[in-house]
Amino acid sequence: MHFRTIGALPDQGLAGASFLTLAMGYIGLPRHLAEWIGSLGLSQLMLILALMVFYIILGCFLDGISMVVLTMGVILPTVQRAGIDLIWFGIFVVLVVEMAQITPPVGFNLFVLQGMTKKEITWIAKNTMPMFYLMIVAVLLVYFFPALVTWLPQQMMRG
Repeated sequence: MHFRTIGALPDQGLAGASFLTLAMGYIGLPRHLAEWIGSLGLSQLMLILALMVFYIILGCFLDGISMVVLTMGVILPTVQRAGIDLIWFGIFVVLVVEMAQITPPVGFNLFVLQGMTKKEITWIAKNTMPMFYLMIVAVLLVYFFPALVTWLPQQMMRG
């Protein structure tokens, strides 16, 4: 007899993610965590690193759009007070949310890959780790060289 792992079917994983999204939104956990991060009085680099960890942890339980919707109302004023460019921050959020989408157990992209490859979710999660590490490097590059993401929008605003 062959047993499937919990969440082995994409529909089961998505249903679980939807339930977690509703439950977390109802109890206000993402908002409270975001408020806590904002109250720490961190430097720009420490704030960015804290937000990266925050979104990666949320990605273990929530889908990308839910993470953004549930947290942005609290995170955005904190980012503005820290003097972080909002266009840059938008690119940062996209990178970090995509990074969070490959974190087990609920990482949405893991379920998509599982449906495409018919492989075990643990095998997929293990094999996505190099991409996860590359995305961390990309976030650090974008932080230390912000013109990588702000140059083109600045050119468009001038014209």
